[in-house]
Amino acid sequence: MSQSNSDDSSAANDAQAVGVGQDDVQKNIVWHTHTVSREDRETKLGQRGVVVWFTGLSGCGKSTIANELDRLLIDRGATCTLLDGDNVRHGLCAPPSVLQEEHGEEFAGRFGLGFGPIDREENIRRIGAVTELFASAGVITLAAFVSPYQRDRDRVRKTIESSGRSGDFLEVFVDTPLEICKQRDPKGLYQKAIAGEIKNFTGISDPYDVPPSPEIHLKWREGQTPHDQAWEIIRAMENRGVLGPAKG
Repeated sequence: MSQSNSDDSSAANDAQAVGVGQDDVQKNIVWHTHTVSREDRETKLGQRGVVVWFTGLSGCGKSTIANELDRLLIDRGATCTLLDGDNVRHGLCAPPSVLQEEHGEEFAGRFGLGFGPIDREENIRRIGAVTELFASAGVITLAAFVSPYQRDRDRVRKTIESSGRSGDFLEVFVDTPLEICKQRDPKGLYQKAIAGEIKNFTGISDPYDVPPSPEIHLKWREGQTPHDQAWEIIRAMENRGVLGPAKG
């Protein structure tokens, strides 16, 4: 009987120890300093690693402008990359339905992301972490996401600037009126949202926090092209000293 109690006690202690290790893994995670610094990478590339974060309603033109800016930057010799909201939802931030077949229901339910408030928060957290990695490597990183909640965008800003310097995060508010976005409706999403077929749709059944002080405010104007707007961003980046002259 005594031996049994002792074994039970030992097993309980072992289980508790395992639990502590699982619940507090942060104590076992230690930052590994790289031999090659961010400054080394930026010097090699001849540019500053920054994040240009496009936010705005669905259909406002974020992806189109970001694609045009990407092309203009590449043409002038910059090293850059583009992360788009829809594209990322096919992999890193895939919904449960995409993950279930390969990983199973439990995995899909735990890691798949929908469009409710908490899922949107995690979506932007993941993207923020990825953009920080790119920026730390000296890459000009363009991110086009509705990112409707100001607190989430502020968290990404804090992540980017904490690992780099103030000014490494440029918030671009693509300020296109909701009525114009509804008229465009390139994917037919507004029509579905208004009909109640899509829940948590920003601007219809879910709120959008207008940026109070974006670094770049692209106000919609009749006749203005995505090319014009992309050049407006380049000029703003040059004026802020985060983009040097064209190479070559």
